[in-house]
Amino acid sequence: LQSNSCCIGPGFAEENIEPEEETMIKIAGNSYLVSPNLPDFHSCSPGWSSAFYGAECFDSEVHSYMKNLGKQKPSESQNIDAKKVELEQLLMMETKNYRKTIKFYQKLLQKERRSKGPETKSVLPKLRGQLQEMKSKVQFLELVKKYIMYAEQWGVESCVLPTVIHNGRTDTMDVAPTAESSLLLYYNTEKHQCNNQNRIRVLQAGTPLGLMAYLYSRDAFLEGYLQQFLYTFRYFCTQEEFLQFLLDRISSTLSSASLDPSTSFTKICNRSFYILQAWIEDCYSVDFATNTDLLRTLKEFISSKVSPLNGYGERLLSLLEDASARQSGSVHQCSSMDKCEDKSKEDRKTLHSLCKRLSEDVSRKASLHFFFLQNFNWKLSKGMGPIAHYQREQLSTISSVLPKPCYNSFTEEFPVSFAKADEVGPYLLIEYSAQQLCSQLTLLQQEVFHKCHPVHFLNSRALGVKDKSVAVQKAASTETVSLKVCNLFLSKCIQDQYLLQLLRNADDISTWVAAEIVTCHTSKLQVSLLSKFLLIAKCCYEQRNFATAMQILAGLENLIVRQLPAWKILPAKVAEILEELKAVEVFLKSDSLCLMEGERFKTLPTIPSAHVLAMHVQQLETGGFTMTNGAHKWTKLRNIAKVVSQVHAFQENPYTYTPDFKLQSYLRQRITRFKGADISALAADNYANFHQIPAEKHSRKIQDTLRRMKATFQ
Repeated sequence: LQSNSCCIGPGFAEENIEPEEETMIKIAGNSYLVSPNLPDFHSCSPGWSSAFYGAECFDSEVHSYMKNLGKQKPSESQNIDAKKVELEQLLMMETKNYRKTIKFYQKLLQKERRSKGPETKSVLPKLRGQLQEMKSKVQFLELVKKYIMYAEQWGVESCVLPTVIHNGRTDTMDVAPTAESSLLLYYNTEKHQCNNQNRIRVLQAGTPLGLMAYLYSRDAFLEGYLQQFLYTFRYFCTQEEFLQFLLDRISSTLSSASLDPSTSFTKICNRSFYILQAWIEDCYSVDFATNTDLLRTLKEFISSKVSPLNGYGERLLSLLEDASARQSGSVHQCSSMDKCEDKSKEDRKTLHSLCKRLSEDVSRKASLHFFFLQNFNWKLSKGMGPIAHYQREQLSTISSVLPKPCYNSFTEEFPVSFAKADEVGPYLLIEYSAQQLCSQLTLLQQEVFHKCHPVHFLNSRALGVKDKSVAVQKAASTETVSLKVCNLFLSKCIQDQYLLQLLRNADDISTWVAAEIVTCHTSKLQVSLLSKFLLIAKCCYEQRNFATAMQILAGLENLIVRQLPAWKILPAKVAEILEELKAVEVFLKSDSLCLMEGERFKTLPTIPSAHVLAMHVQQLETGGFTMTNGAHKWTKLRNIAKVVSQVHAFQENPYTYTPDFKLQSYLRQRITRFKGADISALAADNYANFHQIPAEKHSRKIQDTLRRMKATFQ
């Protein structure tokens, strides 16, 4: 169970669970993480589902269930405290039953592996169904709990929003009128889709001050407004302005807030803490980690103003420390949850020893290939000479064309000699199956994708991302990108540029695919590699790794690669895969939410194409963000937030393939070797890349011509 979603993520609070109880349960071929660990206090981040589903996240069943909580009789009045007590008891009981069922399921799985008897096979399917039902019930109760805490208990009515605005200082922004109509604009709907209450007003636009004040409305949490705001507020205010707004509300209400949750001061104070915690949990990497002044201001305020009066200050400081540790890599949360503790210790062995073993294996395989080619060189064209000699000459020529290797993120530096990988060349790719290569490339891509944030895909035009096959110019890979052109964020808003690194990594994969093919010394080897890459891409998109599939397609669509003679002798069934990949590309470009349709994305891991997603966001960003009266169009911002929220949705379901570190190391080396390579220069030095007239056929034509000439003189 995940803990960062509005609809998913029950907190297990009644007892401590040992680390070994965190396990991976596989149901119907899919992997489900059961992690019964709870942080010191509940997560406040509504999660991607809140931004994506909006008001649909809280359906009519949640509202009706919440109304009946805490009532002994139908005629009794509602009481929030009674609701909370009853809900906590129900949640504790259901969580305990769910945990016991998980343990029982684990024992049956172990028994089935040992005995493989028919008794356990008949019980397991029924138990899986019970687990799903219990899991859904716990999730539902957790959703009701968030509804009570964040909407009913801490939210304020719209009429109180002017009080929210004027309860804080207005040093950093202009004083706004008190009328709500001048701050926020609504439009009316006939009937709310998911709530049977008379809430027919939907937010349409607002001033920066009004949009920040709307965070305190009780409807904000129910509509998914908070998560949508955290994704998109940089279009109309800076991080400093937003932080100052929250700190001003805390300063003005902290000393006046009472224990009575019904007072406006208490609600404003608690909601301010909730918003601040949600911001830290969800956007620390893109706002606080990249802005030391912002982080310093927050820490100083908490230490001097909050901690002496409220215990929540220590919680926030602890949260900041944990977030900073995760950002710096001090705390590693493994994305592949199926690794056990013993295997994790083995994985932490030095890269040097792993790479040394790879070099030894590579050397052995290279010698075997050399022996094979020497004994079967009669199959090759006589005009080409011994293949080993040609390979050495070709290796020297290719090395002179390739750029000097450099490293970043995806292709990190490894202490393995590139000469060893060069001796093997593409032969390891031939030896491994398409599924094996697909799984390891997927894990490498997942490592890069899980570091990105939905905010990284916003305002990409300012970073130089364009709608073409190569989105980022190689010359600008190490230069600071100018933000003067097409910058949709405020000028003082700091933007993390991780998207550029993500797109450069994608470009490196495409270059590697093309380079491996054009450097093959025979047409047969080129056909083998073309077939291999096509099969890998097919496996990738079938496993919903659309990022690697599109990267391979870009490499195969390279102008030089498409002109190779090897395409003519490629098997027809394999060649059809290229058309499938093009159809997948059209599908991905057709709709910004095509990967979120149905229920498959909730259970199956997915990695989207970063460039395609950035282009969809750019399309939504086209046009004005403000109305004629200067109010910012919230409907436009809400649509943008919905599209980028799928990044967090996909990150919740990681791939659980078993990593092959030797193969991964080899792939990293090859990708790094061809990074930034000139494909046309590489292809020019390779005999197999040109259409050739067979030597025997050419000599036969000459002999026939001479014979005819001789006959004329007789």
